[in-house]
Amino acid sequence: METRKVQRLGPSTLAMTLPAEWASEHGVEKGDEVSLRTGGKGTLTVLPESASSEETEAIIHADNLDADAVERAIVAQYVLGRRVIRIECDEGPLGSDHINAVYKAETQLMGLGVIEETPESISIRCSVDAEDFTLDNLLERLERTGRTMRGEAIKALAHGNPDLAQRALNRERQANKIFVLLLRLIFTAYQNPNLARAVGLDDGFPLIGYRSIAKNLELTADNAEDIADIVLEAEGHALNVESATIREIRELTEQVDEITALSVESAVTRDYDLSIQVRELFHEISDREREILADLPEMSNDDLLQVREVLVSLQQTAQYAMRNAEIAANLALNEESEHTTIN
Repeated sequence: METRKVQRLGPSTLAMTLPAEWASEHGVEKGDEVSLRTGGKGTLTVLPESASSEETEAIIHADNLDADAVERAIVAQYVLGRRVIRIECDEGPLGSDHINAVYKAETQLMGLGVIEETPESISIRCSVDAEDFTLDNLLERLERTGRTMRGEAIKALAHGNPDLAQRALNRERQANKIFVLLLRLIFTAYQNPNLARAVGLDDGFPLIGYRSIAKNLELTADNAEDIADIVLEAEGHALNVESATIREIRELTEQVDEITALSVESAVTRDYDLSIQVRELFHEISDREREILADLPEMSNDDLLQVREVLVSLQQTAQYAMRNAEIAANLALNEESEHTTIN
């Protein structure tokens, strides 16, 4: 760590020099303005004027990339906060597979649209601004989307309704859009601390935790997708079990819904008591899953496997909620409260 000596320039002014290497790298010269930002734990961040704007453009050279690689590169540049992404071939026109990859990526990402197309290149622009959303709101939206998917999948299973299961599967694209948008805001707030406040944070400390919470919520949507797939694959689109077992599975789902919602609430409100409540509910859910399995009557291996797959998906969702509650506890205990005094 480099140190600098603070000097007094006047009766009430203290000053320090900027490292020459840093100033040269960021184009800071005499007379330029820099931004100062105070953060937690007494930190003071100095930002060059260039940090006040997002990276404007990234160019993806598609010549030596297949369609899948181009699509992944577009998603990566979106996550990294690029405003404009241009896909081009240096030698000849873009192939039809590259063009299809661009339009496929466009449908997967929120706020992205084609603004210019020539035979040799396609430019797409993201219209999303960090100020349009807060991370807390997007985490809550992602949790609600996963919960809705899970409810539709279980209801489809109970009523043998493949259309309802397909509706749950269709929501997966929306869940993925919210997840990738969360990543974009997290990355840009990390790269530019000025944006942390714009997305609802006082400082950048929670960003790593929010990244993990977002991924866990994305995985819970995948769990709901698994249950919907079971509905579509099952004979008659329903489990071959008694109505009492279906009722128990639906009651278990309600408990899982409660724990996923509470875990996100505990994170965004920094509530340690809520994270403790999630832990208690998690043990109840684990016990309930074992009871349902123990009470199952004799059935074929195929029928038993389908029931176990549904219960495993619900249990995994509860585990992801438990992980989110652990992150929430860390965020809560980093702040002073009735439980903690920090000197």
